[in-house]
Amino acid sequence: MKRQHRAPLVSILILLGLLLAACGGGSTTTSGTSSSGSTPTTASQAPVTLNIFAAASLTESFNAIATQYKTAHPNVTLKYNFNGSQILVQQIINGAPADVFASADTTNMQKATAAGLVTTPKVFAQNKITVVIPAGNPGNITSLKDLAKKGEKIVVAAPAVPVGKYGLQVLDKMGKSPQYGPAYESAVKANFVSQEDNVKAVIQKVQLGEADAGIVYRTDVTTAVANKVKLIEIPDNFNVIAQYPIATVKSSKNAAAAQDFVQYILSSGGQTVLEKYGFISTGSSGS
Repeated sequence: MKRQHRAPLVSILILLGLLLAACGGGSTTTSGTSSSGSTPTTASQAPVTLNIFAAASLTESFNAIATQYKTAHPNVTLKYNFNGSQILVQQIINGAPADVFASADTTNMQKATAAGLVTTPKVFAQNKITVVIPAGNPGNITSLKDLAKKGEKIVVAAPAVPVGKYGLQVLDKMGKSPQYGPAYESAVKANFVSQEDNVKAVIQKVQLGEADAGIVYRTDVTTAVANKVKLIEIPDNFNVIAQYPIATVKSSKNAAAAQDFVQYILSSGGQTVLEKYGFISTGSSGS
C-alpha cells in the first residue's frame, strides 16, 4: 500500500520540477539582451531631445529637414538654436548644452575643435554671396558699381560673422581687380551704415527698406522674401564659396543620436533638402 501511495507523490514532484525549470529558463530573456544576443528595440526608441546649434542661414533648410527626420525618427525631437556661428561657438565654449554644431564657416568650427569640444567635423554644404536690394529700390542701384555711390546705405554683417567676413573677401577681390579697384572698395565700405550679428538681421533690414542694399548668402533669398527684394549677382571670379562644417559635441549626453543626425545631413536625403533651399551639395553620402 505504501508503494502505491508513493507513486503519485513522485509524479507530482516531477511535474513541479519541470514547471520550475520552465519558469527559470524563461527569465533569462528579460535581463536586457535576448538569447540571440540582440538588444531589445524598445531601448533604441527611448525619447531623445537633440540640441542643434546651427548657423542662422540654415534656418529654413534645417526646419524642413526636421519634418522628414521626425518621420524616420519619431522618438527624436530636434531643438534648434539658430544664430551667428561666432555666437554659437562661444555659447558652446561657455558650456551651453549642445549635441550638434553646424557652422557657416571653418573658422568658428576650428575654434570648437581647438578647444577639444567637438568630434572631427565634415563639410556638408556650400553657399555663395549675393547683394540684395529692396523691391522698391530706393537707392536706384542697378549694378555692383552703384554700391560705391556716395550716400548709399549698405547693411552688412559684422566681420566676426561668417557672411560679414565673406563679404569683405568679395570686396577685397574686387578692389584688387582693374575692373573695380581700391577706390571702389573704399567707397563701398564707407557706405556701411550697420553691421549685424547674423545674416537674418541683414536681410530683414533690406526687405523692410531700412537699407538700400545688403550683402547676404544666396540662400537667404527664400520664397518668403523673394517678392520683397531683388538680387544683384556677384560674378564667380569675385565671389566666395562658403564652407559649412558640422560635428557632434563631445559633451553630448545623446552621442549616438547626435551622430545619426549628422549622418542624415550628410546623406542623400539631407543633401536633397539643402539643394532645394539653394545650397551647393558637397556630394556627401553619409557613409
